[in-house]
Amino acid sequence: MNEETKLVFAQLDNALKRLEEVVVLPLSPQKYEIDATIHRFEFTIELFWKALRKTLVDEYGVNVNSPKPVLQEAYLNELIENEEVWLAMLNDRNLTSHTYKEALALEIYENIKRYAPFLRKAFNRLQQ
Repeated sequence: MNEETKLVFAQLDNALKRLEEVVVLPLSPQKYEIDATIHRFEFTIELFWKALRKTLVDEYGVNVNSPKPVLQEAYLNELIENEEVWLAMLNDRNLTSHTYKEALALEIYENIKRYAPFLRKAFNRLQQ
């Protein structure tokens, strides 16, 4: 793994750790955890698909440049499991700009709590 790739994965690991910190917190009456969790999810997903893109280019010679095709190629190349879950995560990420809608924000927040262990498992698999 070259230095640039190591940096990408170090940043992703840091983002994932920060996401994991908030998904274990109980929901408070102020609900600030929802905003923090969604924000950390946004940048974790952003870093994740970019790390996958880098891996696809470096190790497989596959050059794709936007999130959905990256996830599809990563699945085809067995870098990730369960394409449906990844596409659902991407969809939730795309909906986060509408989290001023409280019901939607809460739904995405609950989804993120389920996604976090899945993200960690995928990250660990990529590190092997």
